[in-house]
Amino acid sequence: MSEEEKLLKEAKKLPWEDRLLHKNWKVRNEANIDLASHCDSISDPKDSRLREFAPLFRKTVADSNAPVQERALDALIAFLRAADADAGRYAKEVCDAIVAKCLTGRPKTVEKAQAAFILWVELEAVEAFLDAMEKAIKNKVSKAVVPAIDVMFQALSEFGAKVVPPKRILKMLPELFDHQDQNVRASSKGLTLELCRWIGKDPVKSISGQLSHPARLDLSKTRSQSQKEYQKVVGPGHSEEAAPDAPLEIDEYDLMDPVDILSPLEKSGFWDGVKATKWSERKEAVAELTKLASIKRIAPGDFSEVCRTLKKLIIDVNIAVAVEAIQAIGNLARGLRSHFSGSSRFLLPVLLEKLKEKKPTLTESLTHTLQAMHKAGCLNLADIVEDVKTAVKNKVPLVRSSTLNWVTFCIETSNKAVILKVHKDYVPICMESLNDGTPDVRDSAFSVLAAVAKLVGMRPLERSLEKLDDVRRKKLSEMIAGSGDSVAAVATSGTVQAARGSMSSVETSESFIC
Repeated sequence: MSEEEKLLKEAKKLPWEDRLLHKNWKVRNEANIDLASHCDSISDPKDSRLREFAPLFRKTVADSNAPVQERALDALIAFLRAADADAGRYAKEVCDAIVAKCLTGRPKTVEKAQAAFILWVELEAVEAFLDAMEKAIKNKVSKAVVPAIDVMFQALSEFGAKVVPPKRILKMLPELFDHQDQNVRASSKGLTLELCRWIGKDPVKSISGQLSHPARLDLSKTRSQSQKEYQKVVGPGHSEEAAPDAPLEIDEYDLMDPVDILSPLEKSGFWDGVKATKWSERKEAVAELTKLASIKRIAPGDFSEVCRTLKKLIIDVNIAVAVEAIQAIGNLARGLRSHFSGSSRFLLPVLLEKLKEKKPTLTESLTHTLQAMHKAGCLNLADIVEDVKTAVKNKVPLVRSSTLNWVTFCIETSNKAVILKVHKDYVPICMESLNDGTPDVRDSAFSVLAAVAKLVGMRPLERSLEKLDDVRRKKLSEMIAGSGDSVAAVATSGTVQAARGSMSSVETSESFIC
Protein backbone atom coordinates (compact mmCIF):
# COMPACT_ATOMS: atom_id res chain seq x y z
CA MET A 1 0.00 0.00 0.00
CA SER A 2 1.44 3.35 -1.00
CA GLU A 3 1.83 6.28 1.35
CA GLU A 4 -1.00 8.07 -0.38
CA GLU A 5 -3.36 5.11 0.03
CA LYS A 6 -2.40 4.85 3.70
CA LEU A 7 -3.09 8.56 4.15
CA LEU A 8 -6.52 8.29 2.53
CA LYS A 9 -7.38 5.20 4.56
CA GLU A 10 -6.33 6.82 7.86
CA ALA A 11 -8.16 10.03 6.96
CA LYS A 12 -11.47 8.14 6.74
CA LYS A 13 -11.28 7.67 10.52
CA LEU A 14 -11.21 11.42 11.12
CA PRO A 15 -14.30 13.53 11.90
CA TRP A 16 -16.04 15.03 8.88
CA GLU A 17 -14.75 18.55 9.46
CA ASP A 18 -11.13 17.37 9.77
CA ARG A 19 -11.42 15.40 6.55
CA LEU A 20 -13.10 18.18 4.60
CA LEU A 21 -10.52 20.76 5.73
CA HIS A 22 -7.47 18.46 5.56
CA LYS A 23 -4.28 19.98 4.22
CA ASN A 24 -4.05 17.25 1.55
CA TRP A 25 -6.38 18.05 -1.37
CA LYS A 26 -6.92 14.36 -2.19
CA VAL A 27 -8.22 13.74 1.31
CA ARG A 28 -10.60 16.68 0.95
CA ASN A 29 -11.67 15.49 -2.48
CA GLU A 30 -12.50 12.00 -1.27
CA ALA A 31 -14.24 13.40 1.81
CA ASN A 32 -16.57 15.43 -0.39
CA ILE A 33 -17.33 12.40 -2.55
CA ASP A 34 -18.17 10.39 0.56
CA LEU A 35 -20.30 13.23 1.94
CA ALA A 36 -22.30 13.41 -1.30
CA SER A 37 -22.84 9.65 -1.15
CA HIS A 38 -24.07 9.86 2.45
CA CYS A 39 -26.51 12.65 1.57
CA ASP A 40 -27.81 10.69 -1.43
CA SER A 41 -28.61 7.78 0.88
CA ILE A 42 -30.78 9.91 3.22
CA SER A 43 -34.51 9.71 2.55
CA ASP A 44 -35.81 11.47 5.68
CA PRO A 45 -35.29 15.26 5.68
CA LYS A 46 -35.33 15.16 9.48
CA ASP A 47 -32.36 12.76 9.59
CA SER A 48 -29.94 13.94 12.29
CA ARG A 49 -26.97 13.57 9.94
CA LEU A 50 -28.24 16.50 7.88
CA ARG A 51 -28.00 18.76 10.92
CA GLU A 52 -24.44 17.54 11.36
CA PHE A 53 -23.50 18.23 7.73
CA ALA A 54 -25.21 21.60 7.29
CA PRO A 55 -22.56 23.83 8.95
CA LEU A 56 -19.73 22.31 6.90
CA PHE A 57 -20.57 23.69 3.46
CA ARG A 58 -19.74 27.35 4.02
CA LYS A 59 -16.08 26.31 4.18
CA THR A 60 -16.02 23.43 1.70
CA VAL A 61 -17.48 25.39 -1.24
CA ALA A 62 -14.71 27.96 -0.76
CA ASP A 63 -11.95 25.39 -1.31
CA SER A 64 -8.98 26.82 -3.23
CA ASN A 65 -8.52 23.62 -5.25
CA ALA A 66 -10.84 23.66 -8.29
CA PRO A 67 -11.56 19.89 -8.49
CA VAL A 68 -12.20 19.73 -4.75
CA GLN A 69 -14.49 22.74 -4.98
CA GLU A 70 -16.54 20.95 -7.64
CA ARG A 71 -16.85 17.89 -5.43
CA ALA A 72 -17.91 20.17 -2.55
CA LEU A 73 -20.68 21.62 -4.72
CA ASP A 74 -21.75 18.08 -5.63
CA ALA A 75 -22.00 17.30 -1.92
CA LEU A 76 -23.96 20.51 -1.29
CA ILE A 77 -26.43 19.69 -4.08
CA ALA A 78 -26.93 16.19 -2.65
CA PHE A 79 -27.48 17.72 0.79
CA LEU A 80 -30.04 20.23 -0.48
CA ARG A 81 -31.97 17.53 -2.31
CA ALA A 82 -32.21 15.53 0.91
CA ALA A 83 -32.97 18.46 3.23
CA ASP A 84 -36.12 20.50 3.87
CA ALA A 85 -36.77 24.15 4.67
CA ASP A 86 -35.05 23.80 8.08
CA ALA A 87 -31.74 23.95 6.22
CA GLY A 88 -32.55 27.55 5.33
CA ARG A 89 -30.85 28.82 8.46
CA TYR A 90 -27.50 28.01 6.82
CA ALA A 91 -28.40 29.50 3.44
CA LYS A 92 -26.93 32.97 3.96
CA GLU A 93 -23.41 31.80 4.85
CA VAL A 94 -23.30 29.17 2.12
CA CYS A 95 -24.74 31.43 -0.59
CA ASP A 96 -22.28 34.18 0.31
CA ALA A 97 -19.40 31.69 0.10
CA ILE A 98 -20.56 30.50 -3.33
CA VAL A 99 -20.76 34.10 -4.58
CA ALA A 100 -17.29 34.87 -3.24
CA LYS A 101 -15.50 31.77 -4.54
CA CYS A 102 -17.47 29.85 -7.18
CA LEU A 103 -18.85 32.24 -9.78
CA THR A 104 -15.44 32.98 -11.31
CA GLY A 105 -14.47 29.31 -11.51
CA ARG A 106 -14.54 26.78 -14.32
CA PRO A 107 -17.76 26.48 -16.38
CA LYS A 108 -18.73 23.24 -14.64
CA THR A 109 -18.16 24.85 -11.24
CA VAL A 110 -20.35 27.81 -12.16
CA GLU A 111 -23.07 25.50 -13.44
CA LYS A 112 -23.10 23.55 -10.18
CA ALA A 113 -23.09 26.77 -8.17
CA GLN A 114 -26.20 27.90 -10.04
CA ALA A 115 -27.88 24.53 -9.42
CA ALA A 116 -27.20 24.96 -5.69
CA PHE A 117 -28.79 28.43 -5.73
CA ILE A 118 -31.94 27.08 -7.37
CA LEU A 119 -32.20 24.37 -4.72
CA TRP A 120 -31.90 26.99 -1.98
CA VAL A 121 -34.83 28.85 -3.56
CA GLU A 122 -36.76 25.58 -3.64
CA LEU A 123 -36.11 25.25 0.09
CA GLU A 124 -37.67 28.71 0.62
CA ALA A 125 -34.36 30.48 1.29
CA VAL A 126 -35.25 33.16 -1.27
CA GLU A 127 -34.14 36.12 0.81
CA ALA A 128 -30.69 34.63 1.40
CA PHE A 129 -30.43 33.86 -2.31
CA LEU A 130 -31.32 37.42 -3.34
CA ASP A 131 -29.03 38.91 -0.68
CA ALA A 132 -26.22 36.90 -2.25
CA MET A 133 -27.22 38.06 -5.74
CA GLU A 134 -27.05 41.69 -4.64
CA LYS A 135 -23.45 41.06 -3.61
CA ALA A 136 -22.70 39.10 -6.77
CA ILE A 137 -23.71 41.88 -9.17
CA LYS A 138 -21.25 44.21 -7.43
CA ASN A 139 -18.31 41.90 -8.19
CA LYS A 140 -15.53 43.76 -9.98
CA VAL A 141 -15.01 40.74 -12.22
CA SER A 142 -17.73 40.86 -14.89
CA LYS A 143 -17.33 37.13 -15.41
CA ALA A 144 -18.95 36.60 -12.01
CA VAL A 145 -21.90 38.94 -12.65
CA VAL A 146 -23.34 37.19 -15.71
CA PRO A 147 -23.91 33.82 -13.93
CA ALA A 148 -25.67 35.69 -11.12
CA ILE A 149 -28.04 37.34 -13.61
CA ASP A 150 -28.61 34.02 -15.35
CA VAL A 151 -29.49 32.21 -12.15
CA MET A 152 -31.95 34.98 -11.18
CA PHE A 153 -33.54 34.54 -14.59
CA GLN A 154 -33.75 30.79 -13.99
CA ALA A 155 -35.24 31.21 -10.50
CA LEU A 156 -37.87 33.68 -11.72
CA SER A 157 -38.69 31.47 -14.69
CA GLU A 158 -39.09 28.31 -12.60
CA PHE A 159 -40.75 29.68 -9.46
CA GLY A 160 -42.46 32.87 -10.61
CA ALA A 161 -43.02 36.29 -9.07
CA LYS A 162 -45.00 34.93 -6.11
CA VAL A 163 -41.94 33.07 -4.85
CA VAL A 164 -39.12 35.30 -6.11
CA PRO A 165 -40.01 38.90 -5.10
CA PRO A 166 -39.81 41.06 -8.24
CA LYS A 167 -39.05 44.15 -6.17
CA ARG A 168 -35.63 42.80 -5.19
CA ILE A 169 -34.68 42.06 -8.79
CA LEU A 170 -36.12 45.33 -10.04
CA LYS A 171 -33.86 47.25 -7.66
CA MET A 172 -30.80 45.56 -9.20
CA LEU A 173 -31.63 46.43 -12.81
CA PRO A 174 -30.37 50.05 -12.85
CA GLU A 175 -26.89 48.92 -11.86
CA LEU A 176 -26.96 46.12 -14.42
CA PHE A 177 -28.23 48.24 -17.31
CA ASP A 178 -25.50 50.82 -16.61
CA HIS A 179 -22.76 48.18 -16.30
CA GLN A 180 -19.64 48.75 -18.38
CA ASP A 181 -19.53 45.15 -19.61
CA GLN A 182 -21.72 44.44 -22.65
CA ASN A 183 -22.28 40.80 -21.64
CA VAL A 184 -23.74 41.95 -18.34
CA ARG A 185 -26.00 44.43 -20.12
CA ALA A 186 -27.13 41.76 -22.59
CA SER A 187 -27.96 39.31 -19.78
CA SER A 188 -29.85 42.08 -17.98
CA LYS A 189 -32.16 42.46 -20.96
CA GLY A 190 -33.06 38.78 -20.78
CA LEU A 191 -33.76 39.08 -17.06
CA THR A 192 -35.91 42.16 -17.70
CA LEU A 193 -37.92 40.35 -20.36
CA GLU A 194 -38.62 37.54 -17.90
CA LEU A 195 -39.57 40.07 -15.25
CA CYS A 196 -41.99 41.74 -17.68
CA ARG A 197 -43.53 38.36 -18.40
CA TRP A 198 -44.46 38.00 -14.74
CA ILE A 199 -45.37 41.52 -13.67
CA GLY A 200 -46.01 43.35 -16.94
CA LYS A 201 -43.91 46.09 -18.47
CA ASP A 202 -45.34 49.08 -16.58
CA PRO A 203 -43.77 48.37 -13.15
CA VAL A 204 -40.39 47.98 -14.88
CA LYS A 205 -40.75 51.52 -16.20
CA SER A 206 -40.50 52.82 -12.63
CA ILE A 207 -36.69 52.40 -12.62
CA SER A 208 -36.07 54.47 -15.75
CA GLY A 209 -35.39 57.62 -13.74
CA GLN A 210 -32.37 55.95 -12.12
CA LEU A 211 -30.68 55.14 -15.44
CA SER A 212 -28.29 56.97 -17.71
CA HIS A 213 -29.69 58.06 -21.07
CA PRO A 214 -28.25 55.10 -23.06
CA ALA A 215 -29.42 52.63 -20.42
CA ARG A 216 -32.87 54.24 -20.45
CA LEU A 217 -33.08 53.67 -24.20
CA ASP A 218 -32.04 50.03 -23.71
CA LEU A 219 -34.72 49.57 -21.06
CA SER A 220 -37.36 51.15 -23.30
CA LYS A 221 -36.44 48.83 -26.19
CA THR A 222 -36.52 45.83 -23.86
CA ARG A 223 -39.98 46.75 -22.56
CA SER A 224 -41.21 47.16 -26.15
CA GLN A 225 -39.72 43.80 -27.02
CA SER A 226 -41.51 42.20 -24.07
CA GLN A 227 -44.83 43.51 -25.38
CA LYS A 228 -44.13 42.13 -28.88
CA GLU A 229 -43.16 38.73 -27.51
CA TYR A 230 -46.27 38.67 -25.36
CA GLN A 231 -48.46 39.47 -28.36
CA LYS A 232 -46.82 36.64 -30.32
CA VAL A 233 -47.81 34.20 -27.59
CA VAL A 234 -51.30 35.60 -27.01
CA GLY A 235 -52.18 36.42 -30.61
CA PRO A 236 -53.69 39.64 -31.97
CA GLY A 237 -57.31 38.82 -31.16
CA HIS A 238 -56.87 37.84 -27.53
CA SER A 239 -57.03 39.89 -24.40
CA GLU A 240 -54.51 39.65 -21.57
CA GLU A 241 -57.20 38.11 -19.37
CA ALA A 242 -57.60 35.22 -21.80
CA ALA A 243 -53.90 34.43 -21.88
CA PRO A 244 -52.77 31.46 -19.83
CA ASP A 245 -49.57 33.24 -18.83
CA ALA A 246 -50.89 36.78 -18.42
CA PRO A 247 -48.69 38.91 -16.11
CA LEU A 248 -49.54 38.74 -12.43
CA GLU A 249 -51.12 41.81 -10.92
CA ILE A 250 -48.23 43.38 -9.04
CA ASP A 251 -48.93 46.53 -7.06
CA GLU A 252 -46.32 49.09 -8.01
CA TYR A 253 -46.53 50.37 -4.43
CA ASP A 254 -44.90 47.14 -3.24
CA LEU A 255 -41.97 47.71 -5.59
CA MET A 256 -41.15 51.12 -4.13
CA ASP A 257 -38.93 51.92 -1.18
CA PRO A 258 -40.64 54.12 1.45
CA VAL A 259 -39.34 57.70 1.58
CA ASP A 260 -39.23 59.82 4.73
CA ILE A 261 -41.03 63.14 4.21
CA LEU A 262 -41.24 64.31 7.82
CA SER A 263 -37.59 65.40 8.01
CA PRO A 264 -37.64 67.54 4.85
CA LEU A 265 -41.04 68.91 5.90
CA GLU A 266 -39.51 70.05 9.18
CA LYS A 267 -36.78 71.90 7.29
CA SER A 268 -39.15 73.48 4.77
CA GLY A 269 -40.64 76.07 7.10
CA PHE A 270 -44.02 74.30 7.05
CA TRP A 271 -44.89 74.95 10.67
CA ASP A 272 -44.25 78.68 10.50
CA GLY A 273 -45.93 78.94 7.11
CA VAL A 274 -49.25 77.37 8.15
CA LYS A 275 -49.56 79.94 10.95
CA ALA A 276 -48.95 82.93 8.68
CA THR A 277 -51.59 85.65 8.47
CA LYS A 278 -51.31 85.87 4.67
CA TRP A 279 -53.34 83.19 2.90
CA SER A 280 -50.72 82.88 0.14
CA GLU A 281 -48.04 81.92 2.69
CA ARG A 282 -50.34 79.33 4.28
CA LYS A 283 -51.13 77.88 0.87
CA GLU A 284 -47.43 77.79 -0.07
CA ALA A 285 -46.57 75.92 3.14
CA VAL A 286 -49.27 73.31 2.56
CA ALA A 287 -48.27 73.03 -1.11
CA GLU A 288 -44.81 71.95 0.05
CA LEU A 289 -46.43 69.11 2.01
CA THR A 290 -48.56 68.19 -1.01
CA LYS A 291 -45.44 68.03 -3.14
CA LEU A 292 -43.46 65.95 -0.62
CA ALA A 293 -46.41 63.55 -0.21
CA SER A 294 -46.83 63.05 -3.95
CA ILE A 295 -44.31 60.18 -4.01
CA LYS A 296 -45.54 56.63 -4.49
CA ARG A 297 -44.71 55.32 -1.01
CA ILE A 298 -44.20 57.34 2.17
CA ALA A 299 -42.27 56.02 5.16
CA PRO A 300 -44.56 55.60 8.20
CA GLY A 301 -44.06 58.09 11.02
CA ASP A 302 -45.88 60.32 13.48
CA PHE A 303 -48.20 62.41 11.30
CA SER A 304 -50.60 63.25 14.14
CA GLU A 305 -49.53 66.90 14.46
CA VAL A 306 -49.53 67.30 10.68
CA CYS A 307 -53.10 66.00 10.54
CA ARG A 308 -54.28 68.23 13.39
CA THR A 309 -52.93 71.18 11.41
CA LEU A 310 -54.56 69.98 8.19
CA LYS A 311 -57.90 69.58 9.97
CA LYS A 312 -57.84 73.29 10.83
CA LEU A 313 -56.77 74.22 7.31
CA ILE A 314 -59.67 72.29 5.73
CA ILE A 315 -61.98 74.94 7.17
CA ASP A 316 -59.65 77.84 6.36
CA VAL A 317 -61.49 81.00 5.33
CA ASN A 318 -59.54 81.03 2.08
CA ILE A 319 -60.77 78.38 -0.35
CA ALA A 320 -57.35 77.98 -2.04
CA VAL A 321 -55.77 77.01 1.30
CA ALA A 322 -58.60 74.55 2.04
CA VAL A 323 -58.25 72.92 -1.39
CA GLU A 324 -54.49 72.54 -0.94
CA ALA A 325 -54.96 70.96 2.50
CA ILE A 326 -57.51 68.49 1.12
CA GLN A 327 -55.17 67.55 -1.73
CA ALA A 328 -52.32 67.03 0.74
CA ILE A 329 -54.51 64.61 2.72
CA GLY A 330 -55.25 62.67 -0.48
CA ASN A 331 -51.53 62.34 -1.22
CA LEU A 332 -50.79 61.21 2.33
CA ALA A 333 -53.51 58.58 2.04
CA ARG A 334 -52.11 57.23 -1.23
CA GLY A 335 -48.53 57.19 0.05
CA LEU A 336 -49.12 55.83 3.56
CA ARG A 337 -52.09 53.55 2.89
CA SER A 338 -52.96 51.52 6.00
CA HIS A 339 -50.49 53.57 8.06
CA PHE A 340 -52.84 56.53 7.54
CA SER A 341 -55.94 54.73 8.88
CA GLY A 342 -56.09 56.44 12.26
CA SER A 343 -55.51 59.87 10.73
CA SER A 344 -58.18 59.20 8.10
CA ARG A 345 -60.77 58.40 10.79
CA PHE A 346 -59.75 61.60 12.57
CA LEU A 347 -60.15 63.75 9.44
CA LEU A 348 -63.25 62.09 7.94
CA PRO A 349 -65.99 64.00 9.84
CA VAL A 350 -64.65 67.40 8.85
CA LEU A 351 -64.16 66.28 5.23
CA LEU A 352 -67.76 65.07 5.03
CA GLU A 353 -68.99 68.28 6.62
CA LYS A 354 -67.02 70.24 4.01
CA LEU A 355 -69.10 68.60 1.27
CA LYS A 356 -71.63 71.39 1.83
CA GLU A 357 -69.43 73.71 -0.25
CA LYS A 358 -70.53 74.24 -3.86
CA LYS A 359 -67.26 75.57 -5.31
CA PRO A 360 -66.24 73.14 -8.10
CA THR A 361 -62.51 73.12 -7.19
CA LEU A 362 -63.34 72.29 -3.58
CA THR A 363 -65.90 69.64 -4.52
CA GLU A 364 -63.47 67.99 -6.90
CA SER A 365 -60.61 67.87 -4.39
CA LEU A 366 -62.93 66.49 -1.70
CA THR A 367 -64.21 63.78 -4.05
CA HIS A 368 -60.70 62.69 -5.07
CA THR A 369 -59.40 62.68 -1.50
CA LEU A 370 -62.33 60.73 -0.05
CA GLN A 371 -62.06 58.19 -2.84
CA ALA A 372 -58.30 57.92 -2.32
CA MET A 373 -58.75 57.28 1.42
CA HIS A 374 -60.97 54.29 0.71
CA LYS A 375 -59.10 52.97 -2.32
CA ALA A 376 -55.76 53.12 -0.47
CA GLY A 377 -57.18 51.05 2.39
CA CYS A 378 -57.08 53.87 4.96
CA LEU A 379 -60.83 53.51 5.55
CA ASN A 380 -63.16 50.56 5.20
CA LEU A 381 -66.95 50.49 5.13
CA ALA A 382 -67.23 48.70 8.48
CA ASP A 383 -65.34 51.48 10.30
CA ILE A 384 -67.20 54.49 8.89
CA VAL A 385 -70.84 53.53 9.51
CA GLU A 386 -71.33 56.04 12.33
CA ASP A 387 -69.66 58.83 10.33
CA VAL A 388 -72.00 58.10 7.41
CA LYS A 389 -75.06 58.02 9.68
CA THR A 390 -74.12 61.44 11.03
CA ALA A 391 -73.45 62.90 7.58
CA VAL A 392 -76.76 61.72 6.05
CA LYS A 393 -78.59 63.57 8.83
CA ASN A 394 -76.75 66.81 8.08
CA LYS A 395 -79.08 69.75 7.56
CA VAL A 396 -77.40 70.55 4.21
CA PRO A 397 -78.81 68.30 1.44
CA LEU A 398 -75.54 68.44 -0.53
CA VAL A 399 -73.69 66.81 2.37
CA ARG A 400 -76.28 64.04 2.51
CA SER A 401 -76.26 63.29 -1.22
CA SER A 402 -72.47 63.60 -1.64
CA THR A 403 -71.86 61.30 1.32
CA LEU A 404 -74.13 58.65 -0.19
CA ASN A 405 -72.40 59.07 -3.56
CA TRP A 406 -69.10 58.38 -1.82
CA VAL A 407 -70.57 55.30 -0.15
CA THR A 408 -71.64 54.08 -3.61
CA PHE A 409 -68.03 54.46 -4.79
CA CYS A 410 -66.75 52.58 -1.74
CA ILE A 411 -69.17 49.71 -2.36
CA GLU A 412 -68.34 49.51 -6.06
CA THR A 413 -64.60 49.32 -5.28
CA SER A 414 -64.99 46.72 -2.50
CA ASN A 415 -65.16 42.97 -2.87
CA LYS A 416 -68.27 40.87 -2.35
CA ALA A 417 -67.13 39.47 1.02
CA VAL A 418 -66.87 42.97 2.51
CA ILE A 419 -70.35 44.00 1.32
CA LEU A 420 -71.90 40.78 2.62
CA LYS A 421 -70.66 41.80 6.07
CA VAL A 422 -71.70 45.47 6.02
CA HIS A 423 -74.87 45.65 3.90
CA LYS A 424 -77.03 45.27 7.03
CA ASP A 425 -75.60 48.56 8.28
CA TYR A 426 -76.00 50.50 5.04
CA VAL A 427 -79.34 49.30 3.66
CA PRO A 428 -81.34 50.83 6.60
CA ILE A 429 -79.46 54.13 6.14
CA CYS A 430 -80.47 54.19 2.48
CA MET A 431 -84.05 53.14 3.15
CA GLU A 432 -84.44 56.09 5.47
CA SER A 433 -82.82 58.41 2.90
CA LEU A 434 -85.38 57.32 0.29
CA ASN A 435 -87.87 59.42 2.27
CA ASP A 436 -85.64 62.51 2.11
CA GLY A 437 -87.34 65.66 0.86
CA THR A 438 -84.51 66.37 -1.61
CA PRO A 439 -84.56 64.41 -4.92
CA ASP A 440 -80.77 64.28 -5.19
CA VAL A 441 -80.51 62.60 -1.80
CA ARG A 442 -83.16 60.03 -2.76
CA ASP A 443 -81.37 59.32 -6.04
CA SER A 444 -78.06 58.84 -4.20
CA ALA A 445 -79.73 56.42 -1.78
CA PHE A 446 -81.08 54.44 -4.74
CA SER A 447 -77.55 54.32 -6.17
CA VAL A 448 -76.19 52.79 -2.96
CA LEU A 449 -78.90 50.12 -2.91
CA ALA A 450 -78.31 49.34 -6.58
CA ALA A 451 -74.55 49.03 -5.93
CA VAL A 452 -75.22 46.56 -3.11
CA ALA A 453 -77.57 44.51 -5.28
CA LYS A 454 -75.14 44.45 -8.20
CA LEU A 455 -72.38 43.10 -5.99
CA VAL A 456 -74.16 40.62 -3.72
CA GLY A 457 -77.55 40.08 -5.40
CA MET A 458 -81.09 40.97 -4.45
CA ARG A 459 -81.42 38.71 -1.42
CA PRO A 460 -80.00 41.25 1.09
CA LEU A 461 -82.62 43.76 -0.10
CA GLU A 462 -85.69 41.51 -0.11
CA ARG A 463 -86.92 42.31 3.39
CA SER A 464 -86.32 46.03 2.90
CA LEU A 465 -88.07 46.07 -0.47
CA GLU A 466 -91.30 45.01 1.20
CA LYS A 467 -91.46 48.46 2.79
CA LEU A 468 -91.24 50.32 -0.55
CA ASP A 469 -94.18 51.45 -2.61
CA ASP A 470 -94.53 50.21 -6.19
CA VAL A 471 -93.05 53.33 -7.77
CA ARG A 472 -89.84 53.16 -5.74
CA ARG A 473 -89.48 49.43 -6.18
CA LYS A 474 -89.80 49.88 -9.91
CA LYS A 475 -87.18 52.63 -9.95
CA LEU A 476 -84.75 50.49 -7.98
CA SER A 477 -85.38 47.57 -10.33
CA GLU A 478 -84.61 49.76 -13.32
CA MET A 479 -81.37 50.99 -11.75
CA ILE A 480 -80.27 47.46 -10.98
CA ALA A 481 -81.19 46.42 -14.51
CA GLY A 482 -78.51 48.74 -15.85
CA SER A 483 -75.78 46.55 -14.38
CA GLY A 484 -75.76 44.13 -17.32
CA ASP A 485 -74.03 40.83 -16.74
CA SER A 486 -73.95 41.09 -12.97
CA VAL A 487 -77.73 41.42 -12.86
CA ALA A 488 -78.18 38.49 -15.21
CA ALA A 489 -76.14 36.48 -12.76
CA VAL A 490 -78.45 37.61 -9.96
CA ALA A 491 -81.49 36.60 -11.96
CA THR A 492 -80.20 33.14 -12.81
CA SER A 493 -79.35 32.51 -9.18
CA GLY A 494 -83.04 32.56 -8.38
CA THR A 495 -83.03 35.53 -6.04
CA VAL A 496 -85.45 37.40 -8.26
CA GLN A 497 -87.96 34.60 -8.06
CA ALA A 498 -87.55 34.55 -4.30
CA ALA A 499 -88.28 38.25 -4.12
CA ARG A 500 -91.33 38.12 -6.38
CA GLY A 501 -93.60 36.81 -3.70
CA SER A 502 -93.03 39.86 -1.55
CA MET A 503 -93.63 42.35 -4.37
CA SER A 504 -96.70 43.59 -6.14
CA SER A 505 -98.13 41.54 -8.95
CA VAL A 506 -97.28 44.35 -11.38
CA GLU A 507 -93.60 43.48 -11.11
CA THR A 508 -92.20 40.52 -12.95
CA SER A 509 -88.77 38.99 -12.93
CA GLU A 510 -88.10 40.71 -16.26
CA SER A 511 -88.18 44.07 -14.50
CA PHE A 512 -84.86 43.12 -12.87
CA ILE A 513 -83.05 41.90 -15.94
CA CYS A 514 -84.33 43.86 -18.93
